[in-house]
Amino acid sequence: MNRTARFDHPRHVGADRVFLTAEWQHVAMLNYDVDAALLLPFVPAGTELDRWNERVFVSLVGFRFLKTKLFGFLPIPMHSNFDEVNLRCYVRRQAGDEVRRGVVFIREMVPRRAIAWVARTFYNENYVALPMAHEIRFVGDDSRRVAYRWRSGKRWSELNLETVGNPELPGEGSVEQFITEHYWGYAAQPGGGCVEYRVTHPSWRVWQVRQSAFEGDAEKFYGKDIAAVLQGKPQSAFLAEGSAVSVMRGRRL
Repeated sequence: MNRTARFDHPRHVGADRVFLTAEWQHVAMLNYDVDAALLLPFVPAGTELDRWNERVFVSLVGFRFLKTKLFGFLPIPMHSNFDEVNLRCYVRRQAGDEVRRGVVFIREMVPRRAIAWVARTFYNENYVALPMAHEIRFVGDDSRRVAYRWRSGKRWSELNLETVGNPELPGEGSVEQFITEHYWGYAAQPGGGCVEYRVTHPSWRVWQVRQSAFEGDAEKFYGKDIAAVLQGKPQSAFLAEGSAVSVMRGRRL
Protein backbone atom coordinates (compact mmCIF):
# COMPACT_ATOMS: atom_id res chain seq x y z
CA MET A 1 0.00 0.00 0.00
CA ASN A 2 1.44 3.39 -0.90
CA ARG A 3 2.38 6.11 1.58
CA THR A 4 -0.53 8.35 0.58
CA ALA A 5 -3.24 5.77 1.18
CA ARG A 6 -1.93 3.73 4.07
CA PHE A 7 -3.38 5.83 6.88
CA ASP A 8 -6.96 5.74 5.55
CA HIS A 9 -7.58 2.38 7.20
CA PRO A 10 -10.65 0.49 5.87
CA ARG A 11 -12.17 0.27 9.36
CA HIS A 12 -12.66 4.05 9.32
CA VAL A 13 -13.71 4.69 5.73
CA GLY A 14 -17.34 5.78 5.69
CA ALA A 15 -17.58 5.52 9.49
CA ASP A 16 -16.86 9.18 10.32
CA ARG A 17 -18.87 12.28 9.60
CA VAL A 18 -16.96 15.28 8.31
CA PHE A 19 -16.98 18.36 10.52
CA LEU A 20 -14.62 20.54 8.49
CA THR A 21 -12.60 20.44 5.30
CA ALA A 22 -9.77 22.79 4.33
CA GLU A 23 -6.34 23.03 2.81
CA TRP A 24 -3.37 23.34 5.14
CA GLN A 25 -0.41 24.89 3.33
CA HIS A 26 3.16 25.95 4.22
CA VAL A 27 3.18 24.11 7.55
CA ALA A 28 6.20 25.43 9.48
CA MET A 29 7.20 23.16 12.37
CA LEU A 30 9.72 23.86 15.15
CA ASN A 31 10.14 20.74 17.30
CA TYR A 32 11.61 20.70 20.80
CA ASP A 33 12.82 17.72 22.82
CA VAL A 34 11.39 18.07 26.36
CA ASP A 35 11.17 16.29 29.69
CA ALA A 36 8.01 14.17 29.74
CA ALA A 37 7.07 15.53 33.18
CA LEU A 38 6.53 18.96 31.60
CA LEU A 39 3.74 17.62 29.40
CA LEU A 40 1.92 15.23 31.73
CA PRO A 41 -0.61 17.91 32.85
CA PHE A 42 -1.76 18.21 29.22
CA VAL A 43 -2.26 14.49 28.52
CA PRO A 44 -6.00 13.67 28.33
CA ALA A 45 -7.43 10.73 30.24
CA GLY A 46 -7.19 7.51 28.24
CA THR A 47 -4.06 8.55 26.33
CA GLU A 48 -0.33 8.49 26.99
CA LEU A 49 2.61 10.45 25.64
CA ASP A 50 3.92 9.21 22.29
CA ARG A 51 7.68 8.92 21.90
CA TRP A 52 10.21 8.87 19.07
CA ASN A 53 13.36 6.98 20.02
CA GLU A 54 12.33 7.42 23.68
CA ARG A 55 12.16 11.19 23.22
CA VAL A 56 9.13 13.42 23.83
CA PHE A 57 8.40 16.51 21.73
CA VAL A 58 6.41 19.69 21.65
CA SER A 59 6.02 21.47 18.31
CA LEU A 60 5.35 25.12 17.58
CA VAL A 61 3.46 25.07 14.28
CA GLY A 62 2.27 27.79 11.91
CA PHE A 63 0.33 27.29 8.69
CA ARG A 64 -2.17 28.73 6.23
CA PHE A 65 -5.73 27.47 6.75
CA LEU A 66 -7.41 27.83 3.32
CA LYS A 67 -10.76 27.07 1.61
CA THR A 68 -12.38 26.18 4.91
CA LYS A 69 -15.84 24.62 4.78
CA LEU A 70 -18.04 23.30 7.57
CA PHE A 71 -19.36 19.77 6.98
CA GLY A 72 -17.35 19.66 3.75
CA PHE A 73 -19.64 21.93 1.74
CA LEU A 74 -20.57 25.09 3.70
CA PRO A 75 -18.11 27.97 3.25
CA ILE A 76 -17.88 30.52 6.07
CA PRO A 77 -18.06 34.09 4.71
CA MET A 78 -14.89 36.05 5.54
CA HIS A 79 -13.57 33.09 7.55
CA SER A 80 -12.37 30.71 4.85
CA ASN A 81 -8.70 31.72 4.68
CA PHE A 82 -6.60 32.56 7.74
CA ASP A 83 -3.41 31.80 9.65
CA GLU A 84 -3.10 29.47 12.61
CA VAL A 85 -0.27 28.98 15.09
CA ASN A 86 -0.45 26.21 17.66
CA LEU A 87 1.68 24.52 20.28
CA ARG A 88 1.13 20.77 20.37
CA CYS A 89 2.37 17.57 21.94
CA TYR A 90 1.95 13.97 20.82
CA VAL A 91 -0.03 11.15 22.42
CA ARG A 92 -1.24 7.67 21.62
CA ARG A 93 -4.27 5.57 22.58
CA GLN A 94 -4.83 1.83 22.33
CA ALA A 95 -8.22 1.17 20.70
CA GLY A 96 -8.65 -2.60 20.53
CA ASP A 97 -5.83 -3.90 18.36
CA GLU A 98 -5.15 -0.44 16.89
CA VAL A 99 -2.73 2.19 18.19
CA ARG A 100 -4.11 5.65 17.46
CA ARG A 101 -1.36 8.25 17.38
CA GLY A 102 -2.64 11.76 17.93
CA VAL A 103 -2.06 15.40 18.81
CA VAL A 104 -2.99 17.44 21.87
CA PHE A 105 -3.13 21.19 21.38
CA ILE A 106 -1.75 23.15 24.31
CA ARG A 107 -2.69 26.52 22.80
CA GLU A 108 -4.01 27.59 19.38
CA MET A 109 -4.10 31.07 17.91
CA VAL A 110 -6.23 32.33 15.01
CA PRO A 111 -7.14 35.86 13.88
CA ARG A 112 -10.94 35.47 13.99
CA ARG A 113 -13.08 35.25 17.13
CA ALA A 114 -15.76 33.18 15.42
CA ILE A 115 -13.22 30.49 14.51
CA ALA A 116 -11.94 30.35 18.08
CA TRP A 117 -15.52 30.12 19.38
CA VAL A 118 -16.39 27.18 17.12
CA ALA A 119 -13.28 25.24 18.20
CA ARG A 120 -13.90 25.90 21.88
CA THR A 121 -17.59 25.04 21.63
CA PHE A 122 -17.38 21.80 19.63
CA TYR A 123 -14.07 20.38 20.87
CA ASN A 124 -13.10 22.38 23.99
CA GLU A 125 -9.83 23.26 22.26
CA ASN A 126 -7.77 26.04 23.82
CA TYR A 127 -8.14 28.69 21.09
CA VAL A 128 -7.53 32.43 21.39
CA ALA A 129 -8.14 35.13 18.75
CA LEU A 130 -5.30 37.60 18.12
CA PRO A 131 -4.10 39.84 15.29
CA MET A 132 -1.91 37.70 13.00
CA ALA A 133 0.18 37.99 9.84
CA HIS A 134 2.30 35.75 7.64
CA GLU A 135 5.20 36.03 5.22
CA ILE A 136 5.89 33.51 2.43
CA ARG A 137 8.50 34.49 -0.14
CA PHE A 138 11.31 33.04 -2.19
CA VAL A 139 14.91 33.73 -1.17
CA GLY A 140 17.22 33.10 -4.10
CA ASP A 141 16.56 30.27 -6.53
CA ASP A 142 16.03 27.29 -4.23
CA SER A 143 14.87 28.59 -0.87
CA ARG A 144 11.80 30.14 0.67
CA ARG A 145 11.27 32.08 3.88
CA VAL A 146 8.12 31.39 5.86
CA ALA A 147 7.08 33.31 8.97
CA TYR A 148 3.94 33.49 11.11
CA ARG A 149 3.36 36.35 13.55
CA TRP A 150 0.84 37.14 16.27
CA ARG A 151 0.34 40.21 18.45
CA SER A 152 -0.57 40.51 22.11
CA GLY A 153 -0.99 44.11 23.20
CA LYS A 154 1.71 46.03 21.38
CA ARG A 155 4.17 43.15 21.12
CA TRP A 156 4.57 40.80 18.17
CA SER A 157 5.83 37.22 18.42
CA GLU A 158 7.04 35.17 15.46
CA LEU A 159 8.12 31.75 14.31
CA ASN A 160 10.16 31.65 11.12
CA LEU A 161 12.30 29.37 9.01
CA GLU A 162 14.20 29.32 5.72
CA THR A 163 14.26 26.17 3.61
CA VAL A 164 17.05 24.52 1.67
CA GLY A 165 16.86 22.00 -1.17
CA ASN A 166 13.74 20.31 -2.52
CA PRO A 167 10.80 18.76 -0.65
CA GLU A 168 10.82 15.00 -0.13
CA LEU A 169 8.63 12.46 1.65
CA PRO A 170 10.04 11.78 5.13
CA GLY A 171 12.17 8.69 5.52
CA GLU A 172 10.68 5.66 7.22
CA GLY A 173 11.19 6.00 10.99
CA SER A 174 12.45 9.58 10.74
CA VAL A 175 11.56 12.35 13.18
CA GLU A 176 9.83 14.17 10.30
CA GLN A 177 7.57 11.16 9.75
CA PHE A 178 6.85 10.92 13.46
CA ILE A 179 5.90 14.59 13.74
CA THR A 180 3.72 14.81 10.61
CA GLU A 181 1.93 11.47 10.76
CA HIS A 182 -0.35 11.73 13.78
CA TYR A 183 -3.89 11.37 12.47
CA TRP A 184 -6.02 11.82 15.58
CA GLY A 185 -6.83 14.74 17.85
CA TYR A 186 -7.53 14.53 21.59
CA ALA A 187 -9.04 17.31 23.69
CA ALA A 188 -9.56 17.04 27.45
CA GLN A 189 -13.10 17.90 28.56
CA PRO A 190 -14.52 19.63 31.63
CA GLY A 191 -15.38 17.07 34.24
CA GLY A 192 -12.97 14.47 32.88
CA GLY A 193 -12.59 12.32 29.81
CA CYS A 194 -11.70 13.61 26.37
CA VAL A 195 -12.99 14.03 22.85
CA GLU A 196 -11.33 11.99 20.11
CA TYR A 197 -11.51 12.99 16.45
CA ARG A 198 -9.79 11.85 13.28
CA VAL A 199 -7.87 14.04 10.83
CA THR A 200 -7.22 12.71 7.33
CA HIS A 201 -4.62 13.83 4.81
CA PRO A 202 -1.96 12.21 2.62
CA SER A 203 1.67 12.02 3.67
CA TRP A 204 3.37 15.39 3.26
CA ARG A 205 6.62 16.19 1.54
CA VAL A 206 8.94 18.29 3.68
CA TRP A 207 11.77 20.76 3.14
CA GLN A 208 14.78 20.78 5.44
CA VAL A 209 15.80 24.21 6.75
CA ARG A 210 19.01 26.19 7.03
CA GLN A 211 17.74 28.32 9.90
CA SER A 212 14.69 28.57 12.18
CA ALA A 213 13.70 30.61 15.20
CA PHE A 214 11.01 31.62 17.63
CA GLU A 215 11.06 35.22 18.82
CA GLY A 216 8.70 36.85 21.27
CA ASP A 217 6.75 36.45 24.49
CA ALA A 218 6.20 32.73 25.09
CA GLU A 219 5.61 32.95 28.84
CA LYS A 220 2.37 34.90 28.42
CA PHE A 221 0.81 32.10 26.36
CA TYR A 222 2.52 28.92 27.56
CA GLY A 223 3.85 29.56 31.06
CA LYS A 224 7.38 29.90 32.38
CA ASP A 225 8.57 26.31 31.91
CA ILE A 226 7.44 25.87 28.31
CA ALA A 227 8.65 29.40 27.50
CA ALA A 228 12.15 28.36 28.57
CA VAL A 229 11.98 25.46 26.10
CA LEU A 230 10.85 27.65 23.20
CA GLN A 231 13.65 30.14 23.81
CA GLY A 232 16.15 27.34 23.15
CA LYS A 233 17.18 25.76 19.86
CA PRO A 234 14.70 23.32 18.26
CA GLN A 235 15.83 19.71 18.04
CA SER A 236 14.47 19.73 14.48
CA ALA A 237 12.67 22.12 12.16
CA PHE A 238 11.17 21.71 8.71
CA LEU A 239 8.51 23.01 6.36
CA ALA A 240 5.76 20.61 5.28
CA GLU A 241 4.05 21.15 1.96
CA GLY A 242 0.55 20.53 3.28
CA SER A 243 -2.56 19.28 1.46
CA ALA A 244 -6.32 19.03 1.59
CA VAL A 245 -7.46 17.96 5.07
CA SER A 246 -10.67 16.63 6.60
CA VAL A 247 -11.42 16.96 10.30
CA MET A 248 -14.06 14.50 11.47
CA ARG A 249 -16.66 15.05 14.13
CA GLY A 250 -15.47 14.11 17.58
CA ARG A 251 -16.80 11.59 20.05
CA ARG A 252 -16.40 11.63 23.79
CA LEU A 253 -14.46 8.74 25.29
